[in-house]
Amino acid sequence: MKLPITLAAALMFAAPAMAQQTRFVDARAKVSSEWKGRETRLLDTAGIVPLSAKALNRFGGLATEEARGTGFFRVEKIAGRWWMIDPEGGRFVFAGVCSVKPPNDSAAVQRFGTTQAWAEKTLGMLRQHGFTGIGGFSDHETLRAARPPMPYTVTLGLMSSFGKKLRLTHAASGHTGYAEDCLPVFHPGFEAHCLEQCRERLAAMKEDSWLAGVFSDNELPIAKDMLDRMLRLDDSMPAFASMREAAQAFIAGKGAITEGMRRAFVQQVFDTYFRISTQAIREILPHHLCLGSRFHGPATHVSGAWKAAGRWCDAISFNYYGHWTPQREHLQQWHDWSGKPCLITEFYVKGTDSGMANSTGAGWLVKTQADRGLFYQHFTMALLESKTCIGWHWFKYMDNDPTDARADASNKDSNKGILNTRYEPYSPLLDAMRALNVRIHPLIQHFDQGLKP
Repeated sequence: MKLPITLAAALMFAAPAMAQQTRFVDARAKVSSEWKGRETRLLDTAGIVPLSAKALNRFGGLATEEARGTGFFRVEKIAGRWWMIDPEGGRFVFAGVCSVKPPNDSAAVQRFGTTQAWAEKTLGMLRQHGFTGIGGFSDHETLRAARPPMPYTVTLGLMSSFGKKLRLTHAASGHTGYAEDCLPVFHPGFEAHCLEQCRERLAAMKEDSWLAGVFSDNELPIAKDMLDRMLRLDDSMPAFASMREAAQAFIAGKGAITEGMRRAFVQQVFDTYFRISTQAIREILPHHLCLGSRFHGPATHVSGAWKAAGRWCDAISFNYYGHWTPQREHLQQWHDWSGKPCLITEFYVKGTDSGMANSTGAGWLVKTQADRGLFYQHFTMALLESKTCIGWHWFKYMDNDPTDARADASNKDSNKGILNTRYEPYSPLLDAMRALNVRIHPLIQHFDQGLKP
C-alpha cells in the first residue's frame, strides 16, 4: 500500500516502541453492585504517532489513490480487511457519536447564540477530537447545513412506524416493543409503507455525498421462538392474521416443530424484513450504504438474522453492550454468517464522578472520566484489530437530562455523553478519545503487521 509520507513516518517509529500495556480499571456491570478490576489495554501514545490531518481528505478518509472513488460511500475488502471507502476513494473508519442534536434550552442558547452556531462549533469540536462522522438519532438536517459538514447517517424506523400504525407496539427500554415480540413483516401493507417513508424522508438526499448510509430500524426483537409465537396469535385480529398465516404455511407438511425449523423461520422473517426495507431504501438512494437495523443483544448468537442481513445490506450495524472487551469470536462469527463487515453503533460507559444517579442504561459503570477514556481506547483497539469492523459510534453526545419527562426508561439519569447537560465537555474522556482517533490508521497498520500492542 502506498502511504502518505506522514503515515509512513509514523510507522517507522511505531513498531519498536510499542509494548504490551494493560491496567485494571474498576468497573461495575448493570446487574452487579460489586466493583471488579477489568483488564484494560492501553494505547501507547509514544509508540504510535498520530496521523497528520494533511494525510486525510475532506471526508476524513486516508488520502490514497488506491481505492476507487464513486462520489458516495461504499465498503470494500482490501487485503483481508474491510473498509468504508469515502466518496473520493479514501480508506475511511467511521469514528462517530450518536444523538448529536441542537440545543433547545436557555443555557444552550446563551452559550451558542443560534442553532447554526451550535452546529458549526459542535462539528468543530468533533473534528478536533478526531471523530469522522455523525451517528444515529442525530439532527442530520441541521448538521448537514453547517460548513463544512461531516459524514452522517439517517435512522428511519421503518418497522417501528409500521408497527405503530397497526397499533402493535409499545415503549420498551431503549427501543420499540412489539406485541408478542413478533414483527408484521408479512403484512401486505408493509412494502408500500416502506416505500412511502423512504420517498418522504430520503428523496432530498439522493445526490448527497456526505450521507454515509441509512439504518432501517433500531433494535428489532429477535425471539428464537418467533415461529411458536406467531402460531399462537389470534388471527381474528387483522394485524395478526398475516403473521399467523405465514407461520402456518411455513410448518405445513413438516411435522412436529424442531429447533432447526425455528431457526429457519427466524431467518425467513428477517430475510423478508431486509428484502422489503432495503429495496425501498435503494429505490430512493441507489448509491448509498444500507447499514441494517442496529441489532442488539438477542441477535448475538442468532445466525439466521445475520445471514438475512448479509444477503441484503452492505454492512451490518450492532449495538454492543454487556462486554468490557469486544469478543473476537463474536466479530468473526458475525462475519462468517453474513459475509459483510459490521459497524458498532452503540457502546459507552458511565462515570460515578459525574454526579449523576446512573441507574438507567446498559453501559458499564466506572469511577472517573479518565476511566471512561481508557475504556474507549481499549474497546476500539479491539475493533480495529478485528479487520471485520468498519467503525463505531459512541452513545452519546450529551448526558441524559433527568428533568426530561419524555425520555424513555433507559435514558433518564445517566452519564453517557461526551458533554454534560450544560454543554460542558468531559475533558479527560475527550482527550483519551482524541488520542485514539488520530491514530486509527497507524494502529491499523500496526495490527496488520502482526504486532501486539
